[in-house]
Amino acid sequence: MWRSVASNTLTLLIVLMIGAGAFVAWAQSQYTSAGPLDEAICLRVAPGSNLTAVSSELAERGAVSNGRIFRVGADYSDKADQLKAGSFLVPAGASMEEIVDLVTVGGQSTCGTEIVYRIGVTASSVQVRELDPASNRYVERAEFSPGEGEAPELFTEMRQRQDTRYRIAVAEGVTSWQVVEGLKAVDVLEGEIAAVPAEGALAPDSYEVRVGAQRQTLLDQMQERQTARLDEAWRNRDDGLPIETPEEALILASLIEKETGGADERGLVASVFVNRLEQGMRLQTDPTVIYGITNGQGVLGRGIRQSELRAETPYNTYVINGLPPTPIANPGLASIEAAVNPDETDYVFFVAKTLDPRDGHNFAETLDEHNRNVAAYRALEANQ
Repeated sequence: MWRSVASNTLTLLIVLMIGAGAFVAWAQSQYTSAGPLDEAICLRVAPGSNLTAVSSELAERGAVSNGRIFRVGADYSDKADQLKAGSFLVPAGASMEEIVDLVTVGGQSTCGTEIVYRIGVTASSVQVRELDPASNRYVERAEFSPGEGEAPELFTEMRQRQDTRYRIAVAEGVTSWQVVEGLKAVDVLEGEIAAVPAEGALAPDSYEVRVGAQRQTLLDQMQERQTARLDEAWRNRDDGLPIETPEEALILASLIEKETGGADERGLVASVFVNRLEQGMRLQTDPTVIYGITNGQGVLGRGIRQSELRAETPYNTYVINGLPPTPIANPGLASIEAAVNPDETDYVFFVAKTLDPRDGHNFAETLDEHNRNVAAYRALEANQ
C-alpha cells in the first residue's frame, strides 16, 4: 500500500513539474511574443506610478494579454523598480518585453505633448502639439505669439506636467540677432548670452531642450552644428567655383537662402549668383541692401528707397563688386550645399513670378528676356 501511495505521489510530482515547466514556457512565450495591440498608443506614466498601475492600463487598452505576466517578466529581468515617468509610444504588436524596455531602459518621453518655441524670420511663436500615435505625426493643439495677450490654458497646463517635452525650432534665414532675442524670450531656458554670434554661424534646425538648459550652451551647440555642416559641404564642393574659402561659401549660401522662393529653386538661384561672379557682374540682390540698413536686427517693414539702392555701403550689392563682407543671415544646410554645388545654367537674371515670394521666380539668360519678366511682374503690382 505504501509503495502504491509513494508511486502515485511521485507520478503526481512529475506531472506537476511537467505542468509547471509548460506553464513557464507558455508565460515566457507570452512575454516575448508579439502583443495584441492593433494600433500604436501613447502610454503616460505619471510620476510616482508603479508597475501594477501601468500593467492595468496596458491590459485595459489591449496592449498586453496578461498584466500579471507583464509584472512577473519585469521583475524577473530586474527592471520592476526602474519605471520612469514620461509618455512613451507603444507601437502596434509590441511584446511585453519591448514595452518593459520602453518604460524602464529608455526613460525618455517618445510621444505625448511637446511645446515648440519657433524663432522665425518675421515673427516668433509658441506651439503646443501632440503626437498622434496612429500616424506618428504631431498635431497642433494651440499656438500663440509670446507677449501678445495671455497664453492658452493648454499651454499653462502642459507646462506643469513633468513629461512635457520642449523644443526650439530655428527657421532658415533668421539672423543671429533674431536667434539671441528669441532665446531670451524662451522661459524654460536660463542664463545669460555672452554675445551675439557671428552672422551665419548658427545652424537653423530643431533642438530639444530640458527645463533649465543654458542659453549659451544651446548657442554653442548651434555653432558646432553649422561648422560641421559647412566643413562637410566645403570638402564636397564642385571644382572651379568663384569662391575661395568656406567663409565665402557661407556668405553666398546666406544670399541664396534669402532669395529662394521655394526649396526646389536653391540650385537655380545659386547658379545665377555663381554665373554673375564668374562674369564680373554685380550681384544686385535686395536682401543685402536690407541687411545693410537693419544690421540684421529685425525686418525692414517697408520697401527699399531709391536713395538706399544708391548708397555706398559694404552690403549694397548694387554698388559693390562681389560678395558682401559677411553673411546676411543663417543659411540652412540645403542652401549651403547649393552654394558649393550649384545647378549648371546660363541664367544671370531672375525676378519674382508673383507678389507671393513662395511662388518662386522667372529666370532668364538675356537682358531682353529678363525685362519682359520684370514687365510682367510690374503689371501684377499695378493690378494689385
